[in-house]
Amino acid sequence: MIFRGSIPILFSSDVRKSIEYYTEVLGFETKWEWDDPPTFGGVSKDRTELFFCKDGQGHPGTWIAIMVDDVDALYHRIKTKGAKIHASPEDMEWHLREMLVEDPDGHILRFGQHITPHRKKSSDFPGTINIVERTPTVEEYNDLTKGVGWNVKSDDQVEKMLRAPVYALVAEDKETNKAVGCVLLLGDHASFYYIKDMMIHPDLQGKQIGSALMRKLNDWLENNSPGDSLVSLYTGPNLASFYGQFGFKESFGMTRRIGNKKK
Repeated sequence: MIFRGSIPILFSSDVRKSIEYYTEVLGFETKWEWDDPPTFGGVSKDRTELFFCKDGQGHPGTWIAIMVDDVDALYHRIKTKGAKIHASPEDMEWHLREMLVEDPDGHILRFGQHITPHRKKSSDFPGTINIVERTPTVEEYNDLTKGVGWNVKSDDQVEKMLRAPVYALVAEDKETNKAVGCVLLLGDHASFYYIKDMMIHPDLQGKQIGSALMRKLNDWLENNSPGDSLVSLYTGPNLASFYGQFGFKESFGMTRRIGNKKK
């Protein structure tokens, strides 16, 4: 016999209001309702699903644990949306980094992220870092490329690449004036944008610098891209949840690499 999973059913004084909070504030993506006005409904995101029952099947104040890959990125995202946060992310002795969020019916959502026992107690954004709207220099780009272990391109090729972005951000260390991270945005200013070359120096990974770059980039897109624009990026499965915190979804795609051309 195979157990296929479980779905919590939460008491709701207003099913439609619950669904709006979970989708518009907490970032759940799919939703459904039963009856009008709804007496039952649900939301889901990735592999997490919740049901709501009008004035029944439970009581206010239920606690639910939901595991995520980046609790800090989620915290910053839902905080700006007006989530009622009881406790900001904190490393716990049981090897989870957790925060507590309350919904309109007093249910407590315990968002957690697994951490290793040797993890430092703080992963706060460094006070010495500034996020600056500019393109990295060729030298900065090459230094970051080497730092993250990517193939280093020629200076001429990098110079051409760095002329292309319609928007770019650099994470600068105020003490050393060095770039410790960057992200580039390509686009046609009409319907399509492509995020590329998100790089954070290994010494500063896990310090929320990537999250800060993505938040500022998302803000620019929200304020400057035409409506109904498509924004794409290319990443590995290990970072899918990170980018998912910023509204990106997995989708099918195909690529082709042009072979080296002889001169």
